[in-house]
Amino acid sequence: MDILKDLEKRNLIHQTTDTEGLTKHLEENQVTLYCGFDPTADSLHIGHLLPITMLKRFQKAGHRPIALIGGGTGMIGDPSGRSTERSLNEATVVKGYSEKIKQQLAKLLDFDSGSNAAVARNNHDWLASMTVIDFLRDAGKHFGINYMLGKESVSARIEQGISYTEFSYMILQSLDYLKLYEQENCTMQIGGSDQWGNITAGMELIRRSREEMDEETKVFGLTVPLITKADGSKFGKTAGGSIWLDPEKTTPYEFYQFWFNADDRDVMKFLYYFTFLDQEELEQLQKEVENNPENRLAQKRLAEEMTREVHSQEALEQAQKISASLFSGNLKELSAGDIKQGFKGVPAHDAPKEEIGLIDLLVNASISSSKRQAREDIKNGAIYINGERQQELQYVISEEDRIDDMFTIIRRGKKKYFLISYK
Repeated sequence: MDILKDLEKRNLIHQTTDTEGLTKHLEENQVTLYCGFDPTADSLHIGHLLPITMLKRFQKAGHRPIALIGGGTGMIGDPSGRSTERSLNEATVVKGYSEKIKQQLAKLLDFDSGSNAAVARNNHDWLASMTVIDFLRDAGKHFGINYMLGKESVSARIEQGISYTEFSYMILQSLDYLKLYEQENCTMQIGGSDQWGNITAGMELIRRSREEMDEETKVFGLTVPLITKADGSKFGKTAGGSIWLDPEKTTPYEFYQFWFNADDRDVMKFLYYFTFLDQEELEQLQKEVENNPENRLAQKRLAEEMTREVHSQEALEQAQKISASLFSGNLKELSAGDIKQGFKGVPAHDAPKEEIGLIDLLVNASISSSKRQAREDIKNGAIYINGERQQELQYVISEEDRIDDMFTIIRRGKKKYFLISYK
């Protein structure tokens, strides 16, 4: 199956500038394509995964992807999809973000596959050295004000207000496409649906610039759909905040759980969008969702594929181990590293490495509100130490209760966990 037909089957094409022309172009050439990533934080997040996966799909089909890091545009801020102006970051901050994002992309794309190895570029290389006069003469003259006002990213902000800085973002991104066209023979740009105006503006700048040289141009644009969730909540957001690709910001266990907890109404869409599973397996998983949703086999497969792809097989196995231990209640099998992942964000209490009565610990760690309540909790069977119920009022927490000599996990009731950390 050719790449566009596969994307259509997966409902991954929102818009294309010329489907027929692009189909022929992809059939006849090894196409160089790009997608941009502005460094607005020190990590990519789950919202970036779809365009990254798209670059990987084209690479697997034999084409050559460029991951463009917006070290220059990231200092301006894209108005697309926003109702307010972004806060501008200092140049040193943006540079630091750019380096971290480059490192992440190197793990997610294949930069060593020979003739179609992925390439990382940074638009700071050409934007930072451009003078205002060059910008206005070489790029600005090709953009009419009415043309720019007609773009959704600009028109949606007119009433609320938009600065000239953000108004000019479209031209800066257009210059990216022109520079990559000239330097890398890049003839295709992909992006989210909110990037359509910027993509077509870039194509227009290439055409107008090449017309002066009587050079025929064939450039294309393609966007992927906006990801929506069936329950109306925002994709990639949880009660704990954004889902990041950096394991220090979102642990592999948290990452695994995000996908495993996908709604039955969303899971197949996510499998089609984000994984490389073949059609036969996808259809089988669809039947499982319809006939045996309680088994959550589709969610499990999704979580496996995504955790392995973004982190590693080892990280996946650790996430599965944590999940299994929490489900079974057998917490003594966990290591200190597992506990740091699986119990990130639960109430924690620092304690010295010395023996202490269970009642005193429950009060000191604010697990029970008083000694009287602590006694009741213990007698009623509500207290678990490392997964095992403890109903002895005189029980003393000792070295044997410390996992890797670092943690004790206390559970009160069915779901309230507390982490005792030893210094």
